[in-house]
Amino acid sequence: MGILTIHLDRATNLKDEDHIGKSDPYFIFECEKDNFGPFDKTYGMQRSSVKQGDLNPVYNETFHFTVPDLDNAVLKIKVMDDDLLTKDDKMGKARIKLEKLGLSETPVHIEEKVYNRIFRKDGYVHLNLSYTP
Repeated sequence: MGILTIHLDRATNLKDEDHIGKSDPYFIFECEKDNFGPFDKTYGMQRSSVKQGDLNPVYNETFHFTVPDLDNAVLKIKVMDDDLLTKDDKMGKARIKLEKLGLSETPVHIEEKVYNRIFRKDGYVHLNLSYTP
């Protein structure tokens, strides 16, 4: 078994989902083996801390997933707005095919779009990914 390491550095230009104040973003990471539909295998889900009222939050948090290899492996990313009295709002998402990155023990910086805007800057998550077999 190998270790996939995800270092969540920061996010930029996140979409504001709150009508009063600013969104309180957090990230959910899910790693899975994409084996077409009902044959998918999940390696777990992990969640970052919440950053209050910040659309350009800095996290500096690290997550680890135990995975056998990166063949057909996918990292699903969701960015959510933490709401106290209502259901959390989805602020964006991304899907990274890990097999194509050629990851090794040396971290690789990834800037992945999580929200596409037409008239303003897109939202991004900034990660450092590595894999130790």
